[in-house]
Amino acid sequence: MKEGKPLVHPYIPNSVPEVKKEMLEEVGVKNIEDLYTEIPDRLRFKRKLNLPEPFLSECELKKHVKEILEKNKTCDEYLNFLGGGCWQHYVPAVCDEIGGRTEFVTAYAGMEHADIGKWQAFFEFQSQIGELVKMDAVNVPSYSWGSAAGEAIRMASRMTARNEVLLPRTTAPERLEVIKGLCGNKDMPGGSEIILVEYDPQSGLVDLKDLKNKISSNTAAVYFENPSYLGFIESRGAEISKIAHDNGAESIAGVDPISLGIISAPPDYGADIVVGTAQPLGIHMNCGGGTVGFIASSDDERYMSEYPSWLTTIVDTIKEGEHGFSPCYMERTSYSERDEAKDWAGTTTALWAITAAVYMSLMGPWGFKEIGETIIQKSHYAAKRLSEIKGLKLLFTSSFFKEFALNFDGVRKTVKEINRSLLEHGIYGGKDISSEFPELGNSALYCVTEVHSKTDIDRLAKAMKEVVK
Repeated sequence: MKEGKPLVHPYIPNSVPEVKKEMLEEVGVKNIEDLYTEIPDRLRFKRKLNLPEPFLSECELKKHVKEILEKNKTCDEYLNFLGGGCWQHYVPAVCDEIGGRTEFVTAYAGMEHADIGKWQAFFEFQSQIGELVKMDAVNVPSYSWGSAAGEAIRMASRMTARNEVLLPRTTAPERLEVIKGLCGNKDMPGGSEIILVEYDPQSGLVDLKDLKNKISSNTAAVYFENPSYLGFIESRGAEISKIAHDNGAESIAGVDPISLGIISAPPDYGADIVVGTAQPLGIHMNCGGGTVGFIASSDDERYMSEYPSWLTTIVDTIKEGEHGFSPCYMERTSYSERDEAKDWAGTTTALWAITAAVYMSLMGPWGFKEIGETIIQKSHYAAKRLSEIKGLKLLFTSSFFKEFALNFDGVRKTVKEINRSLLEHGIYGGKDISSEFPELGNSALYCVTEVHSKTDIDRLAKAMKEVVK
């Protein structure tokens, strides 16, 4: 290579000097710097970026990245009892196979003519989630459970023309922050004041007396999670919904759909809108969570017209007797009405909807019942084994699903120290919730799913006994 000659990779668009020159001439400038003249000199970065030298071959780059990744210890190598919003469930191989098909992976933003099969897959996802939560209308998913909850609250605010929302103080902290970001300012259109309701210190359930004291004629909705972030089953759902309805507010329930094979669907205890995550439904834990959120309601136009996100329906085609799949009610969305829309909508996690649809079709009703019973049995066995260790105790008396809060005040180590010691046994301990809920003391949230065997749980109990002594 001649000295000073620029390196050109043909697979990088517009990197050839002659092409760059032609582009600059077309827009009427001599060099790239002319495009940035409006940026004040004081704001410009004048030094050389502190970046490593580039790898000039793919094999070198691959080796470098592999060395970095090998520093990680995955949940395949270590036993994992972390949860708190991203859970380790078994992912059947067919979920990856179908979810990775090119017609789905590459069909990002085109319309019906460009996305063969995508809209039908979305419709199947909506139909299956609808069956699980006993609702007729379901959206193509939003980014996360938190964003779905925030959007549902904004729906309720527009429907009721009110600007307060009540949430239990046991709401997942990460979801609560997303909700605050989406609708925590009652002075902005669709915004609401966030009011937290206390919980019973023994059971963890919503304090109904505090709920009644705080609800008002300005309350748009009462939001609660079942199972809760702390794992317990909110058995007062019907009473919560009645209090909301008696005051003209909407009842919004957040759910983990994998629990619905054994726990009543939200409409059974009066919920008007259901939100949740499909991450447990055949989706791996990823960097960033593998997150996906959904909203569901009845097909009443009062609700349907307030969805900010995509809805997919079946339509007649030009050929008699033939049906197709298409988005509907587009005038609701920012894609159609821009700033005049009901709300904003942007990038979704729709590929995960396709994967979740595959998982749900494999499981069927009996599969959800079986996996729910398995998780209940294994998580209660783990809680029993751990609470038998001196100095450890369960925090709440309520029944729980998959997760349970464990208190370590009876030992001389913090959760952080205990988790560090468990790593030496090849175990990821529970999520430290000591700072999220200071009133619960030195506590952690443990998660047990169908992937954990009795041997795994016994191994955790043995290691924990050694660690806390």
